[in-house]
Amino acid sequence: MQLLDLILEVPLVYIMTALVLGLMVGSFLNVVIYRLPLMMKREWRLQCCEYLELDEKKYRKNDATAKFKTFNLVKPDSHCPQCKAPVRAWQNIPLVSYAFLGGKCGKCKAKISPRYPIIELVTGVLTAVVAWHIEASWFSVAAMILTWCLVALTMIDFDHQLLPDSITLPLLWLGLVLAALGLIPNVSTADSIIGAAAGYLSLWSIYWVFKLLTGKEGMGYGDFKLLAVFGAWMGWQSLLLVVILSSLVGAVVGIGLIVLRGRDRNIPIPFGPYLAGAGYIALIWGEPLTQSYLQLLS
Repeated sequence: MQLLDLILEVPLVYIMTALVLGLMVGSFLNVVIYRLPLMMKREWRLQCCEYLELDEKKYRKNDATAKFKTFNLVKPDSHCPQCKAPVRAWQNIPLVSYAFLGGKCGKCKAKISPRYPIIELVTGVLTAVVAWHIEASWFSVAAMILTWCLVALTMIDFDHQLLPDSITLPLLWLGLVLAALGLIPNVSTADSIIGAAAGYLSLWSIYWVFKLLTGKEGMGYGDFKLLAVFGAWMGWQSLLLVVILSSLVGAVVGIGLIVLRGRDRNIPIPFGPYLAGAGYIALIWGEPLTQSYLQLLS
């Protein structure tokens, strides 16, 4: 208990502990970001083949999971994609192992993407920011879990244009339960329920208006669910701020990609990363941002 008391009572120790915890979770998130979409696609293929009465084995050629009897977040063990050498425990130490190995596989010396330590570092820093701004409580623990899920959702949507229900729906229910238990500051049960409904229905309405006018889909259903998550966690009052922030960032990045990189404007740009970033900002700095905005209007 003395160690726990030290962590909870000394702010610097609490923040540093959160940083280390975030780095460790970031290492696991790299696994989630890579494997979860593959698991989803394999399950979809199995369901389609079962429904159409097709031989599923014929459609495994381009499936990276086909060579594994069991493929989930735990199995198979982490290994080098080039030489298949298993990743040892010390090689999984966040940031340190990457630096020690010089960004290469310990056996075949194949280059390891810097994306892995970047995700670890970003997750660690974002977790430390939560600890810095939210005092130690059940809500701060929940806010860290939300942060980790947002990191995973951001990268999965960036890579595959997917926001998995296996992440968004548990977050939605967790937010509603936390509000019902009175564990979210300044958010009542009614605010949470209305926020979840308003978050989903607002983007759902925009989706259908845009589709009826243009014949195109402007966003995915995962975006509706993610905004519903923020409504459940922060109440309906936060939704406008989240939408404004995500739209501004999305517009700036989208225009920048078109101008600087010549990106085809018909190629979809995932909205989830901007929505996730805006939700995180609103979670940490939502109240001062809203107050500053109201002062400008007054």
